[in-house]
Amino acid sequence: MNSTAKLYGLVLSGGKSTRMGTDKGLIPYHGVPQREYLYHMLGQVCERTFISLRPEQTKGLPAEMEVIQDENKVRGPFNGLLSAHNRFPEAAWLVLACDLPLMDLPGLKELIGARNPEAMATAFAMQENPLPEPMCAIWEPHSFAAAQAYLENGPHTCPRKFLINHHTKLVHPTNENVLWNANSVQEYREALEKISSG
Repeated sequence: MNSTAKLYGLVLSGGKSTRMGTDKGLIPYHGVPQREYLYHMLGQVCERTFISLRPEQTKGLPAEMEVIQDENKVRGPFNGLLSAHNRFPEAAWLVLACDLPLMDLPGLKELIGARNPEAMATAFAMQENPLPEPMCAIWEPHSFAAAQAYLENGPHTCPRKFLINHHTKLVHPTNENVLWNANSVQEYREALEKISSG
């Protein structure tokens, strides 16, 4: 295990946003597309930052943003995670899903400050429902071999189930709103209300 693995950032924005009805990464909660907002936020705390996309989603992306296209070797969120790992296997990845409109810089710094490089991952979790949030977590380099075996040897493709069954450090954020997910039109409206109310 490499206890000093460099930390790269990854915005997962390759999903099809079926429930929202529009690409969640393009919603401008903070005046710019959410995928760009998170990308630049990660850029303040990570050595390098990338955005995970399907090939057809790269149109209109600012030229300075670094992209890792999904390899489509597995289904679900592991697709983006493993595509990033295969590009840079020596890096740890601070992963953010594009449906976290209330994520902020203090939250990211809190997660990084609690990082345990000996664990498979360091993940945020709610206090009342302490399940790891795999799409708001730091995945260590050594976790991906185990994740690959998990995908190859079982029926499940869920990153949360993987983290539940492996050594994961849970971190309860001071501001639990950073874990607010907006996956539907109703949740989008609620997110806007939370943002406007400060």
